[in-house]
Amino acid sequence: MQRIVPNLWFTANAEEAVGFYRRTFPDFKVLATEYYPTEGLLDFQVPFAGQILTIEFEIAGFRFIAINAGEEFRPNPTVSFFVRFEPGEAHQLRNLHASLVEGGRELMPLDSYRFSPQYAWVEDKFGVSWQLITSDQERPRIMPNILFCGPQQGRADEAVNFYTSLFRGKRALTEPYPDDAGSLAGQLMYAEFVLLYQWFIAMDGDDPQWSFSPGVSLMVECTDQAEIDYYWEGLSKVPEAEACGWCVDQFGLSWQIVPERIDDMMAAAGAYQRLLEMKKIDINELLGR
Repeated sequence: MQRIVPNLWFTANAEEAVGFYRRTFPDFKVLATEYYPTEGLLDFQVPFAGQILTIEFEIAGFRFIAINAGEEFRPNPTVSFFVRFEPGEAHQLRNLHASLVEGGRELMPLDSYRFSPQYAWVEDKFGVSWQLITSDQERPRIMPNILFCGPQQGRADEAVNFYTSLFRGKRALTEPYPDDAGSLAGQLMYAEFVLLYQWFIAMDGDDPQWSFSPGVSLMVECTDQAEIDYYWEGLSKVPEAEACGWCVDQFGLSWQIVPERIDDMMAAAGAYQRLLEMKKIDINELLGR
């Protein structure tokens, strides 16, 4: 069961974006749609009253949540998503690349590279980044990639150690940059690690224009209040960023620490208004107990 779910922030066009992904990815499914309440909203949320709040969807069995909100945040390449294809699926990779690059931009062009016979890094027209790769390794179709660049350059190895310790996970692969890699020499070129039975990738990068943003956050679904308390204590390191279960860790990455079945809990009378007043989520308080 996937317990860490990437949330993608869209500027009042989440439904359009999900429609685009439905047409673009062959193995696609919408799982649930939630709506803003019609009253009790914060001032900046009032224009969204009664409109779509989130859309939960799957690509190749991997869950995402699209957030329909304002212009406050936008995804960027610091969190991207590897989409892995078998060597015999090269035509599928090319078709996906052609769809994603339309209206978007290539960060690395579709080509043969040392690490893969066919690879491309694309930012789609909604700002979400995808790394398309052919590989014969047994890995999930989709793996989130966390890129440590700008003010966080050189901290990828530290972050992988921290996350695998906190989530009681494991590191599966580590490749440092070679000595001739300039400012990146000795830093983490590529690492694979597992958190809560999910695969992730981490890299150091040297692009100063990118830094972590709530445009992509990682939502952790917790089994009970004790688990919420545990992950909140471990991950929340920026007090001014704490709101409604959202927090930011020491590397600048945004997380949401929420109870399982939070959508059901939000159906309780007054739950949305109570959530707006919280930093860390208290399940009993959320349910009005």
